[in-house]
This record gives sequence, C-alpha cells and structure tokens, in this order.
Amino acid sequence: MSLSNAVMAFAGIMVLVSLALTHWVSPNWVWLTVFVGANLLQSSFTGFCPAATILSKLGFKPA
Repeated sequence: MSLSNAVMAFAGIMVLVSLALTHWVSPNWVWLTVFVGANLLQSSFTGFCPAATILSKLGFKPA
C-alpha cells in the first residue's frame, strides 16, 4: 500500500470511528471529525500532513 492510499484509509477510518463515538458515546466526538476534515483541508493547501509523516516513519513508501 502506498503512502497516499494509507493516508486516505487512515482518514476514512478516523471519520468512521468518530461518527460511531458521536452516535454511541457523546455528541462531542463530532469534533474529531471536524479536526480530521480541517487537517485534510490544510494539507491540500500546504502539502504538509502529520499523518503522512507518521505513516512514512512506519514504513509506507510514496507511490
């Protein structure tokens, strides 16, 4: 799996987990979804993605 695919998969998992936590635990978990979305938006403009940095250190290679 390439780095860009791993970042997209991680973002998708985080959104689904935060929505499940919002539904079953507390409505305040929706802020995790907001954070993930804001991070994706800033990454599209700046090119810097903290998740990509962490995943590359874990061994994922760019395509």
